[in-house]
Amino acid sequence: MRLTLLLIVLALLAGCSSRPVEVAPTPVVVPQASPVHNDVLFKAFGLVGTPYRYGGSSPETGFDCSGLIHYVYREAAGLQLPRTTSGLQAMQAKAPSRNALRPGDLVLFSTSGKRGVDHAGIYVGEGRFLHAPSTGGRVRLDELQASYWQRSYQGARRVID
Repeated sequence: MRLTLLLIVLALLAGCSSRPVEVAPTPVVVPQASPVHNDVLFKAFGLVGTPYRYGGSSPETGFDCSGLIHYVYREAAGLQLPRTTSGLQAMQAKAPSRNALRPGDLVLFSTSGKRGVDHAGIYVGEGRFLHAPSTGGRVRLDELQASYWQRSYQGARRVID
């Protein structure tokens, strides 16, 4: 009995004295934004506070949602995107899922309750997007997780890879 107890104690002590195996942490891979992505986001953030104007397409006159997108991508990335929300929806571009959005992706909404896209914004990361909301509003950031945007979300388009 003493021998068994002694062996158990020695086994426990041997386990306590061994060095723990070190495991390297798994690196988190975050896609690097290209200079074009950064230019798009920088240009878009620079327009926060610009007044909404139906049909507007410049900082001087104001923006509607598609005018904002058209201006930002033309000026920052040299891309000619469609000038209307229906044109943005019809683009032959990658359509990432909501949980795979990257900064610079376009987010599309149906806010009128009718079929089709009637509003769009630029996803900036961390669940937020930048857009020109409506008459009386200004270009601003909103949370994609807000119930209003959740209900009206129709998809996304990736125009810069």
